[in-house]
Amino acid sequence: MTAGDLDSSLLGRIVRPADYVRVLATPMRLRSPHFAVHHLAGRPLPLKRPTGRPPMAPEGSANAVADALVHAPVTASLSTELSTGADLGSPTGVDDLQDPVPPTLGETPTPAGGPDRWLGLVVPKRHARRAVTRTLVKRQIRNVAAACAPQLEPGLWVVRQRSPFDTKQFPSAASDALKEAARAELRALFDRAVRGERDRVKPRPAGEASIRGKSARSAKPKPSSGPAEDTSCAA
Repeated sequence: MTAGDLDSSLLGRIVRPADYVRVLATPMRLRSPHFAVHHLAGRPLPLKRPTGRPPMAPEGSANAVADALVHAPVTASLSTELSTGADLGSPTGVDDLQDPVPPTLGETPTPAGGPDRWLGLVVPKRHARRAVTRTLVKRQIRNVAAACAPQLEPGLWVVRQRSPFDTKQFPSAASDALKEAARAELRALFDRAVRGERDRVKPRPAGEASIRGKSARSAKPKPSSGPAEDTSCAA
């Protein structure tokens, strides 16, 4: 397994845009200076594929004869011998290489030993203009999430970058300093997710402008009530 890859037995990937919409529609669960975490209990939406052939044309219509010819079984005796050698058997079609179609639309069977946690990444270009920077950030998210996967709640997890890293502090598009900074911040964020913490996000009244800066700087962290159990999942 290369760096940044996910262990499919523990943590799957969110691939459908509809699943991203579902997760991002939930209130933000955790946030840090550069990242936000959303979580939705459940499973990805099932893939909908046609399970049968198109309906036949009504009997007596102009297309009935054509449909009968198209769907008629082949009864002619055909030779199975090839000019180049012995019969190699029936080859596997391209469609047969895909995952089997669920027996009923809307139902996705759970494979034995399959993941019950899925991860999605949102790293906008406005927060990471260089492709190498986006790759670095995504790799760190995957690595930290994979290390914490056994301790995370089941469901769909989406991590999105919510603000850019300071280019004055990290002038290089990809550097060890940037990697360690992103990794440390993500570790702290996922450690909180493992402990089941949630940020209290006050709903913003409609039409009110977003005010940041003074209120954020004046916020004081609450003192800890006691020593917390060590649930660090640092990779």
